[in-house]
Amino acid sequence: MGFKDKVKDMMSRHGDKVDQGVEKAGDAADRRTGGKHRHHIDTGTGKARETRKRMTGEEGESGTGGPAA
Repeated sequence: MGFKDKVKDMMSRHGDKVDQGVEKAGDAADRRTGGKHRHHIDTGTGKARETRKRMTGEEGESGTGGPAA
């Protein structure tokens, strides 16, 4: 089992924790920037969640975490 397979397995078993960590990091970055880059941070956290779902084969909500265009 290669490294990528191990990461996929970990994300499959603990996806909720990964998402919580991504959200917590995004909130911290938002606080540190004083909200100036909120849109970019939200886009990044949304893409991180989408990538985790795509890697683990999860289906469902696929929003970017940012405002609707």
